[in-house]
Amino acid sequence: MASIFTKIINNEIPSHKVAENDEFLAFLDIQPLSEGHVLVVPKEEVDYIFDIEDDLLGRMMQFAKSVARKMDKAFDCNRIGVSVVGLEVPHAHIHLIPINSVQDMNFSKDKLNYSQEELKAIAEKIKAS
Repeated sequence: MASIFTKIINNEIPSHKVAENDEFLAFLDIQPLSEGHVLVVPKEEVDYIFDIEDDLLGRMMQFAKSVARKMDKAFDCNRIGVSVVGLEVPHAHIHLIPINSVQDMNFSKDKLNYSQEELKAIAEKIKAS
């Protein structure tokens, strides 16, 4: 069965995309830890990030880096934090999170809630950077 991320990739489920190429997609997390929290996924459905073929994984990190550079310009933050947890969805993904401290990447804290209009504006802010 296709993962929720595959359904997003196939446009079966709406998302707020911030970047895309033939191999990868970056879109806003709908349960973000901070404004601009992005998920980067390979379009090829692979459950565990370390099962991704080496060259593809390298390109995934380069794609994530290009998205993080835009995020860094779009948000007032000290860094773009990177996390690979991989337990929530059986599809490899990288979290890119604007942070000012390590506490901003605590996945057990309450998630933020944004309206669809707010998410659209956040995605546009990243794309415009």
